[in-house]
Amino acid sequence: MTKKKGLTAAALILSFSMVAAGCGNSNNAASGDNKTLKVWFMGTAETVKPIAEMYEAANPGIKVDVQAIPWDTAHDKLLTAVASKSGPDVVQMGTTWIPEFAAAGALKDLSPYIEQYPSMAPENFFDGAVETTKYEDTTVGIPFYVETRAMFYRTDLLGEVGYPEGPKTWDELKDASRKLVEKGGAGHYALPIEGKDSIYPVIFAWQNGSDIIDANRQPQFNQPAYVETVDFLKSFYDEGLSPKGTDLDTVAAFKEGTMAMFISGPWMIQTVKDKAPEIDGKWAVTTLPAKVTNTSSIGGADLSIFNYSKNPDEAAKFIAFMAEQEAQLKYYETSNSMPAVKAVWSNEALSDPMIAAFGKQLENSRPAPTVREYEEIAKAAMAAFEQITIGGADTQTELDKLNDKANQLLGNK
Repeated sequence: MTKKKGLTAAALILSFSMVAAGCGNSNNAASGDNKTLKVWFMGTAETVKPIAEMYEAANPGIKVDVQAIPWDTAHDKLLTAVASKSGPDVVQMGTTWIPEFAAAGALKDLSPYIEQYPSMAPENFFDGAVETTKYEDTTVGIPFYVETRAMFYRTDLLGEVGYPEGPKTWDELKDASRKLVEKGGAGHYALPIEGKDSIYPVIFAWQNGSDIIDANRQPQFNQPAYVETVDFLKSFYDEGLSPKGTDLDTVAAFKEGTMAMFISGPWMIQTVKDKAPEIDGKWAVTTLPAKVTNTSSIGGADLSIFNYSKNPDEAAKFIAFMAEQEAQLKYYETSNSMPAVKAVWSNEALSDPMIAAFGKQLENSRPAPTVREYEEIAKAAMAAFEQITIGGADTQTELDKLNDKANQLLGNK
């Protein structure tokens, strides 16, 4: 999952319309039975090439041309491909990009292929991952890998205040936080409240039973459940349980014991192991505390067929292969990216308790709202959160303004 940059896909298509009219598809498809399947992946090619070789071995006459694209340039490269109608057959999509590129007509409807290939069936994947593949009731992607947020905590420090397995509810989170800070004294905090991470308040809102944007495209920022959520998070600042500044090194504070908890993704497991070997055996990962639910976010990436591909059937066959357990497990081995296929999680390779905690959390996770206007709405929500928690603005007043802004962006006003 990454942030989109620059013009929207639809806008760039208009600006490139003269160019696109004169461009053909540059996919390299050889004549006869020999074909080259052009595949764009984000990151490094080394993570995907071993799987591509597995596919080639099982499908003589097919060459998989893997092009690795850095995440920070991938969005713009995709925009250019859409505008010129010249690009890959198979493309890896950050889950937050799906609404934008689907709205621009860049992604093929995969429904016919889902009926053809059992490995693509929605029930094979985490429910939250399936939600990321849809735009306006059309399936335009198949889950590839997933990520979510869970609770990292110091087992020794939480044990000293009565929560050796971590807090399980909001009430326990607040109680543990107060006890940790009281016990630690000046310079100690419980956990950071990540106001500059747009999904962070959303996770807590979901846990409190709030939607962000409902099925009728109505924002819910000024409704009681969301207001209560923001006030709950603000209380951690007000009571000195969370640092207000953004310059605190989370891993260093975790190692030193000046902050005993934080919420993050699976990528932080190795970071903590590398940077804080001194606390090995004194920390763990668990699912998030619950209010109404303990819902977390889900992100990662999907695989889609570029709508201008000359090889859509072969592209679908490749995606179906990538959704099989063997390929999913191989990608986990090469990249440490968590499998989107639920059945893979029973494999011994994912039995580490810290990894397994993320697998448990994935069972109760959901994506950010799949509307193409969401990124601008998320920016406005972060600004409002900062005004309330740091700037001292009245919660209800500020969230009324945010809701009005969201309605404008959604075209409701």
